[in-house]
Amino acid sequence: MTAAPPALPPLVLPEMGCGTWAWGNRLLWGYDPSMDDELQRVFDHCLSHGVTLFDSGDSYGTGRLKGRSEALLGQFAKTYTGPHRDTLCLATKLAAYPWRLTAGSVVSAGRASAQRLGRPIDLAQMHWSTANYAPWQEGPFLDGLMDLAAQGQVRAIGLSNFGPKRLKLAHQRLQSRGLTIATLQVQYSLLSTYPVTELGLKDLCDELGIRLIAYSPLALGLLTGKYSAQGPFPSGLRGLLFRQLLPKIQPLLDTVTAIATHRQKTAAQVALNWCLCKGTIPIPGAKSLAQAKQNTGALGWRLDAGEIEDLDRAAMGSDRQMVQNIFQSH
Repeated sequence: MTAAPPALPPLVLPEMGCGTWAWGNRLLWGYDPSMDDELQRVFDHCLSHGVTLFDSGDSYGTGRLKGRSEALLGQFAKTYTGPHRDTLCLATKLAAYPWRLTAGSVVSAGRASAQRLGRPIDLAQMHWSTANYAPWQEGPFLDGLMDLAAQGQVRAIGLSNFGPKRLKLAHQRLQSRGLTIATLQVQYSLLSTYPVTELGLKDLCDELGIRLIAYSPLALGLLTGKYSAQGPFPSGLRGLLFRQLLPKIQPLLDTVTAIATHRQKTAAQVALNWCLCKGTIPIPGAKSLAQAKQNTGALGWRLDAGEIEDLDRAAMGSDRQMVQNIFQSH
C-alpha cells in the first residue's frame, strides 16, 4: 500500500496579492527579458511588504515564452531571503484548454507548473469555467485538481470566472471527496462590478467559506489616473479599449481623483482600497518597482463609509462597465 504524501501546511492569504499576467506577455504588455531584473525588484518589494500572494497561469507568456511567468516566480522565490518568506503563496491557474478533457491531463499540467515554480503549487485554480461552451469538461478538470491535492502537488484548490450556479456544483463535487474550494477569482473593480454585485458572488463565497480574489482591480490601468480621454493612450489593444471607454468613465475618474487628493493618495490606491473595503483580495499587476510601491501604498488605511458610497454611486451604470470576461459563467 502506497503511503500518503505528507500534508502541506495550510494556506495563508494576505490582504492583497500581485498579478503576474504581464510577466512574459509581449502582445498586450510589451514584455522583454531585459525586464527580469526589475520584475525581481517588484517581487522582493511586494513580498517584503506582506503581499505574499503571487497569481500566475500556465498560459501566461506569449509564443515561446508560454509559462514564463511561472518560471520567473520560481526563480525569484528561490533566491528571496527577506521577510514573509514562510508565508509566500505561489498561485497558478491551469488553462481549460479543449484538449484537457481528463483528470490525468490536468494532473500532467499541474506537475509541469510545479516544475516551473520549483515547488508544490500553493493554490491551483481552474482558469475559467467551461459552462458557456462545454459544461461537461468541468467535472473531470476538477477531479484532476483534487488528484493533484491528494498527491501533495497542491496545497489548496481555487476557481476563476465561475458564477454562483457553477460554483455551487463545484463545491458539491469537492465536498464529495472531503475537500473545499479555498478561493474564487473574478474580474472586479470600480469598472467591473457585475460578477460580484449582480451575480451575488460575495454573499455566496462568504456562505461557503471561500475567499474572493479581485483580478484586474485597476481595469488594465484605466483606474490609475494615468490616462485621460485626450490621450496619450497605451499602444496596441489596450489603446483601442481606452479610446472607447475613457470618455464614458470621466465622472467616475473625477470622483476617484477627488478622494485621492483629499486622502493624499493616488487614484490607483483609492481604487485598490475600495476593493479591500468590499472584502476582496485585489491582485493588481506591476511591471516596475514604482508600480509595486504604489500598489502597496493602498494598504494600512481604509476609505470611510461616505467615500465608499460616493464611489459606489459613481460606478453605477452599464455604459461605464468594463468589457466582461467571455468565460464568466452564471
